Amino acid sequence: MSQNPPRPLSPHLQVWRWHITMFSSIMHRATGIGSIAGLAMVVAWLVCLGLGNEAYTQFLTLAASPLGLVVWFLLSLAGFVHLTGGIRHFVWDLGGGLQPKNADQLAFWTMALGVVLTIAFWAVLFVCHKVSL
Repeated sequence: MSQNPPRPLSPHLQVWRWHITMFSSIMHRATGIGSIAGLAMVVAWLVCLGLGNEAYTQFLTLAASPLGLVVWFLLSLAGFVHLTGGIRHFVWDLGGGLQPKNADQLAFWTMALGVVLTIAFWAVLFVCHKVSL
């Protein structure tokens, strides 16, 4: 048997300097998964709606509980952060914001915008009395 030279190893996280575009990439994937959980909640809502008044009332009671509101808040946060991350990817696909400094700024502002949109959405829900604690 011949001795082959050792194969090069792929860079690992310890080799790379941590920056916000890494975090935003991970968050984009995580919020995509979270959005699927939100889809499952909407399907459960529709199923309970189809099962009749009692099942629908039980679903609404759970959804309006403090724990339910936390879940809905987190699902809306996932949706807005994923939406703004998708816009960031679209900008990159068009060739904009690809320089490292610009990419970091775009990643920061899209994530911040996702948080601001979520807070604004829930503020409107509370102000319009669609949600209460």
